[in-house]
Amino acid sequence: MFLQINKVREYFPALAGKWTFFDNAGGSQTLKKVVDRISEFLLTTDVQLGASYEISQLAGERVALATRGMATLINAKSPTEIVMGPSTTMMLKILAICLSQTFTDGDEIIVTNCDHEANIGAWTNLEKQGIKIKFWQIRPDTLELHLEDLEPLITQRTKLVALTHASNILGTINPIKEIAKFVHERGAMICVDGVAYAPHRLVDVQDLDVDFYVLSFYKVYGPHYALLYGKEQHLLRIPGLNHYFIEQTDIPYKFQLGNVNFELSYGMLGLCDYLSELAQIHYGNETAPELRNQMAQVFDLISVHEEKISDRLLQYLNSQPKIRVIGKSTANRELRVPTISFVVDRIHSSTIPPQIDPYHIGIRYGDFYAKRLIEYLGLASQGGIVRVSMVHYNTIEEVDRLIAAFEQVL
Repeated sequence: MFLQINKVREYFPALAGKWTFFDNAGGSQTLKKVVDRISEFLLTTDVQLGASYEISQLAGERVALATRGMATLINAKSPTEIVMGPSTTMMLKILAICLSQTFTDGDEIIVTNCDHEANIGAWTNLEKQGIKIKFWQIRPDTLELHLEDLEPLITQRTKLVALTHASNILGTINPIKEIAKFVHERGAMICVDGVAYAPHRLVDVQDLDVDFYVLSFYKVYGPHYALLYGKEQHLLRIPGLNHYFIEQTDIPYKFQLGNVNFELSYGMLGLCDYLSELAQIHYGNETAPELRNQMAQVFDLISVHEEKISDRLLQYLNSQPKIRVIGKSTANRELRVPTISFVVDRIHSSTIPPQIDPYHIGIRYGDFYAKRLIEYLGLASQGGIVRVSMVHYNTIEEVDRLIAAFEQVL
């Protein structure tokens, strides 16, 4: 069974325009179902929560329903483990500020050199209060993180290991379940940035056994909004940041300054609607009865389709002697997501996307806030990398148009 791409694209109004979007790791196009949910909230229940009157009660029910939907999306044990807020960067800052209050001078945190700065800077800032920061670096030959390199970094003072699920530059999927087990056996917690992974694969925080997990909704077909997951036992013991009269047992509210954005939270139910409908379109009478299993059915189709379009692009890039793919050169969906980066010999990366613009194809260059990785790879002076970041609504035909454009300008 294959993803019915024409059906998929009908859910994204922006795709009916003249532009081909290959900058999806920077922000995906938004589902109409998400917009419809946002509009429904604003037009019919745009009131403060917690009052006795009917519309306020309905508004509260809608926000609670959205939280349950996001718990289903990542397979959290309870909606109380779902903290929603303005951005992944902000959610990690809040987590770092709150969690650090449980640390003491000399405790250690391990970060990587291949993450988005959101999951590095939040933790390196804690050096000011006596927390020791160590870097787990990718190997220059494999461009991967290796557990053998993590082991000597961990000590009895290590409190947390922070890393990415999939690199927003390399596209490489890290074996988080294996790493989490390794970290937990040594008495530390793990915080995972899933921003570059969640648009492509179904997240299961219970199976991964992570302590904290973050993702951005605007890269998973929704609005500019984000989610932080934390195991309930951690969220209960960590001091909150909300007003002094908010009970420390009141999770997730004690981490949600000014409360959640009601309409954006409710809007994300549109993603649940979309995944459920796609499952029914593709599987018919064999559609799983439960929403979570429907999501799994759809993401299986998504991963197969993404592997196919990645393979087409990677085969072309690998065939060009002047082009060097940064990351895995094969499209294996078990090992990478369709975020594909490359450099061209003796050509500054900044000069390439503007030449593609006239073809109405959107790509991008730079460090994508993974500045430490770009510097480690020695690519800063070249303007970083050129990135083509695809998602499941992209097509083989779009990839072929991009390849034809590359043939003209590279």
